[in-house]
Amino acid sequence: MLEEVVGAEMAILAVRHITTYQYKQPVSFGEHRMMLRPLESHDQRLLELKLEITPKPTKLRWIRDVFGNHVAVAHFAGRAKALCFDSTVRLDHSASDLVDGDIEEFARTYPFTYRAGDRTDLARLIERHCSDPEHQLAQWVRGFLRKRGSTNTRSLLVNLTRTIHETFAYAARHEKGIQDPLFTLQIGSGSCRDLAMLMIEAVRSLGMAARFVSGYLHVRDDNDLDTRGGNTHAWVQVYLPGPGWVDFDPASGMIGNHDLVRVAVVRDPSHAVPLSGTWTGCPSDHLGMTVAVAVTAAERNAIGRSTVQATA
Repeated sequence: MLEEVVGAEMAILAVRHITTYQYKQPVSFGEHRMMLRPLESHDQRLLELKLEITPKPTKLRWIRDVFGNHVAVAHFAGRAKALCFDSTVRLDHSASDLVDGDIEEFARTYPFTYRAGDRTDLARLIERHCSDPEHQLAQWVRGFLRKRGSTNTRSLLVNLTRTIHETFAYAARHEKGIQDPLFTLQIGSGSCRDLAMLMIEAVRSLGMAARFVSGYLHVRDDNDLDTRGGNTHAWVQVYLPGPGWVDFDPASGMIGNHDLVRVAVVRDPSHAVPLSGTWTGCPSDHLGMTVAVAVTAAERNAIGRSTVQATA
C-alpha cells in the first residue's frame, strides 16, 4: 500500500509497543486480537507499520470494528513457553488547538442543542452509561457553569479538563476495567482511563456527546508532566459542531491532540483493549506479562513519499 504525503515541516513520532507473556511450560494459544495500529485522519497519518509476533501465527488478518478502528486477528498452531507481540509504527503528527472561532456560532455558548440529524447519530454517545442515582456527578459538573446566563463552551471544557488534572491525583492501576466515576469523584484519584471516564460521564450529563480514546502519549524532554510517556494512554473526545471531535486529556490537562497518538475511539472503554486472547494450559503455568512502550520524536523534515508496510 502506497500513500503520498505532500507537505512542509512535519512532526514524526515513533511508537514501539512490546507485550510478552511467559509460561512455566509450553501452552497452546487461541485467537488473539490487537488494537495497535493508529487511526489515520487529517492530523495523523501512518507512515510505517511493522508487527512481529513470536511464535509466528498461522494466520493474521486485519479487520475494522464497528467504530472503524483497526484490529489485527491472529491464529496459532503448536505450543510455546512465551508469546510476544512487537509493534513499531511511525506516523506524521500535526498538532491542533481549539479556538472559539472553530465552533459554530450556535454552540459557542452552553447550553446548546445539537442539530436534529447530528443528535440522532450521537445519541448513544450522549447517553449516560454509569449509574448516578443521586446526581452527584451531575451536580459536581454544574459547578463549572456560570450561575447566571450562558457559559462559554470552550472555556467550560478547558476548565473541566484542567481541574481534573490539577485536583485529582494520578494513580497507576494495573487491574482490568474502569473505576466507577462516582468512586473516582469520591476518592479524588484514578488512572488515565479512570479520569477519562469521569470526564466523559460529566460531559454526557451536560447533554454533550463524548467518547473514550485509547492510544499513546509522547512526553517531551522539556515537559515536567509525570504522565505516561512510557505506556498506553487514555483520554476523551467531545463532539463540537464545527471542529467535530476534539481531544481533551484530563490526565495531563492538555487540550487538542498535542503529543497524543490515537489508536482507538469507542463508546465504552471495554471496546478498546489493546491486546486480548486466550491460551490453554494449567492456571499455574502463567508466569506473568510484561509491557514496554516507548514514544519518541524522530527527525522533523519535509516528507515527500512514504510507504506503509506490515509484516508478521
